Formats: sequence, C-alpha cells, structure tokens
Amino acid sequence: MLLLSCNEDKQEIEVVEKCSRDWEEIKEDSVITVLAENSPVSYFIYRGRNRGFEYELLHEFAKDMNVRLQLKMVNNLDEMYQLLENCEGDVIACHLTKTPEREQFIDYSTSYLQTHEVLVQRIPHDTDTVNVLINQIEQLKDKTIHVWKNSSFCAHLKELNDHLDLNLNIVPTEGDLITEELIRMVADGEIDYTVADESVAKIDLNYYKNLDISLYLSDPQEIAFGLRKNSGTFLDTLNFWLNDRKNQSAIGEVKRKYFKRKSITQKGNQEFSSLLEEGKLSPYDDIIKTKAEEIGWDWRFIAAIIYQESKFETWKVSWAGAYGLFQFMPSTAAAYGINRNSSAEAQINAGIRKLNKNFNQWLEEVSDSTECMKFTLATFNAGRGHIDDARALCEKHGKNPDVWDDNVNEMLLNLSKPQYYRDEVVRNGYMRGIETYEYIIEVFQRYEEYKSAFPEEGDDDSIF
Repeated sequence: MLLLSCNEDKQEIEVVEKCSRDWEEIKEDSVITVLAENSPVSYFIYRGRNRGFEYELLHEFAKDMNVRLQLKMVNNLDEMYQLLENCEGDVIACHLTKTPEREQFIDYSTSYLQTHEVLVQRIPHDTDTVNVLINQIEQLKDKTIHVWKNSSFCAHLKELNDHLDLNLNIVPTEGDLITEELIRMVADGEIDYTVADESVAKIDLNYYKNLDISLYLSDPQEIAFGLRKNSGTFLDTLNFWLNDRKNQSAIGEVKRKYFKRKSITQKGNQEFSSLLEEGKLSPYDDIIKTKAEEIGWDWRFIAAIIYQESKFETWKVSWAGAYGLFQFMPSTAAAYGINRNSSAEAQINAGIRKLNKNFNQWLEEVSDSTECMKFTLATFNAGRGHIDDARALCEKHGKNPDVWDDNVNEMLLNLSKPQYYRDEVVRNGYMRGIETYEYIIEVFQRYEEYKSAFPEEGDDDSIF
C-alpha cells in the first residue's frame, strides 16, 4: 500500500497480506462492496436514501450486472487502500485522480470524468484592501495552503513550489479531513487556501457563495474507480460497461444530475443529510432512539426497517391497503391501537411493539439472536404461516430450520413452485418468496450503511 506524504520525499510502503476476490466471488455473493467518502461526488445519505455521483454510477452498473451494492463509508481516506487490500471493499469510489504513483499499487478503471485542480479561495470584500483575489499561480508566493497529505494535490503543489520557487507553506492534513471539509474551512475563514478538483469545488459553490475557484493549477486530469491489482476480471467487466455505447446515455444523465443541476447536490446541505456534522437520518430519529433503547435494539436497525417499509413517509399507502411508517394492514393496526391518523410516535411505538413481540416469540425456538432477527423480519414482512411452511420444508429436505441463510430462505423461494407449495407439510400454499428473501437482505444491508454513515461510539456487529 502506497502512502504519499507531503512531509517526506520518500514513499512509505506498508506491506499487507494479499487477499483474493475477483468478479467470480462478487457474482457468487451478489454484492459489490464500495469504499466511499462522505461527499456529494462520492456518496452520502439523504432522508435514509443513498445518493452521490459515484454511487449512482456504480448503482447503474450493479443493476445491469444483477448484483447489489454494499456501501462502506471511509471516514479516514488514509485507510482506503488497506481496506481494499484486505478485501473489506471491492472498489474505491473516492473521486480518485489517476497518478503514476498510485498505479503501482492499485488498478484504475476507465476514466469517467475529467477535471482540473483549482485553487479554492475566499472572495475579498469590497472594503478589503489587504487581501486580493489570486488569479495567477505566481501570486501564490509565500502563501499557506492546506491539503490532504496523501492527495495528488499535495504532490503537485510540491512540484509547482520547486519549479517556480514559490516558498509555499504546504500544510499536510490527515485523511479524516476530506476535501469538502477543507473547502468549508476556507469559506468560514479558518484557513486561507486549499486545492480541489473543479468538479468537486463546483458542487460546493452551491453551499458557499463567498468562494472563488477560477484559477486552474493543472492540466485536465482523469478521475476513475480504484480496484485491487488481482481483480482483473472485475476490472475488465467494469471497463466494458463504462465504455459500452449503450450505457453512455445513463452515465451522461448521472453526470447532469450532479454537475449541471442543483436539486440533488443541494440536499447534501439540508437537514437529514449525512454530510452535516450533526446530520440526522429522518425526522423521527429522537423517537426511534427512545423506543429502541427501551427494548435494547440499535436504533439504526429500526430506522432501516422503517425506510424499507415507507421511506419515512407517514402518509404512504400500499396497493394492498397497508399504511403508515411500518405499513400495517388495517386489522394489524387496529390490534395495536393505531389508525391512519395516528401520530408518527404512535406508529413507531406500535411497530416496535410488534417487532419485539415477534422477536421474543422466535427466540423461544431460535436461540441465536441474529438468526432470530431474520425470522422476525420475515414474519413482519410475510406473516408467520409461510415462514413455518418453509421451516417444515427444511426439516423434510435435510436443511436446518433454525438457520435463515441457505436454509429457510431457500425453501421460502421454493414456495412459488408447485412441487413445494403442494407438499403435504405446507399449510398456507403458494407464496412469492423472493420479496421476503430480498427484504431481509436489504434491511441488513441498509443497517450496515446507516452504521457506516452515522457511526456511534462502541459500534460493533451487534444489533443489540
């Protein structure tokens, strides 16, 4: 793993044990794990929903390849190469500039964006006679510029400094201070200058009207995804998709969405965005946290269920008549004392009561708490009867009725086939099991993404 430091002339190389995970393994798991930073260009969450330019590009690719995306927020960019090497991620989507130094250690995809390095500076006030707007590189002489120590900006500034004898004071920052944060610090007057890719800086101009990014510091540079050196088939597959003419319309639309229009990128600076320092997932975070604490569950897991059901919309009504945050059918809602006019707090209280009741019932039969939670979600989505049928089929076909993955969920899928739903052990007949099968995967995946985007002290792998 290569670490480029502004403070040292030599490259620091940390040797890590190589792992192997290529397209064959990705297809088998049906999931691509994406290492992303918390930014509008890379990936962010708004009202519980995944957003971001690079995320949406990879989402289009994954959709065509019939695989899922699992997003993992990288809160310290200094760690992204090691995470990739350790197979904790399959692709880096952190707006990486192609450089010869990095290409020694990672493979780049086909470039999907060209940009320039620009100087980010505050626009002087009319009455400011001391500070002037820098419009030539030579005017940087004796200035102080803050940039991430392992960025291409840092290396390029050193070249400019040496070539033009600028006497720059280059302040190297750590990887937990991303470019967008440095841009904010310039806007707020905490630092005077930083360097950014023009594509990133243009988005941030939506938030900070007092910035100027007109001075180019580089020729056009290519931005691409980063992959492990042993991911050759994955790289070929991704490159073929990026270069395929039939995908250019979709790729172009994603670019327009983030770089030409303001509706999406402006959401990043609004409430319920992971980009904000005190960002919230939803309008109901405080209620969810209080109710989750009462039963000892992670509130982000409950939030993932609510988003899956209703996208946090209290008014949502399904084609079947289910309504509210937890999409209760009228009969179920009545049993838990709520109706369509009930408050969000009442709906959340009812939903958590039902989940906890189902969980405790399953815990009498399934001792492992994580497995128990999967059965709880399946029951919440499909009802107990069909899950019991799938378990009965497991017992008949030599599978474990107390384990969800590769056991009960497989028999749930089989309940759409006559030879299974007509079996004498099945009491509730046909079921389109794919919906519940997908439901479990999506809730757990979203929970991991919420944990990554909204981390808390003491986080581990437990829901409880």
